Amino acid sequence: MDNLGLIGMISVATAGITIGIGSIGPALGEGRAVAQALAAMAQQPDESNTITRTLFVGLAMVESTAIYCFVVSMILLFANPFWDYVVQKAGS
Repeated sequence: MDNLGLIGMISVATAGITIGIGSIGPALGEGRAVAQALAAMAQQPDESNTITRTLFVGLAMVESTAIYCFVVSMILLFANPFWDYVVQKAGS
């Protein structure tokens, strides 16, 4: 197996692991945040507008972690700098 194929396999595996691990944390965090918000709304119905607004801002912050993992995996798959280096070395 040549170096380009090895780098391709490692990049695809790393991208899959990045998405797998990077989506577990935000999913658990979002579930816990929603559960706590619903519990808070059940105890204080008058504050539901404030709780909902704060919940959505918090969910957006938590979701950004999963989006960053997605961006890193796309870079590994489609804009991998190691592929260019290996192709350049193989050509010379």
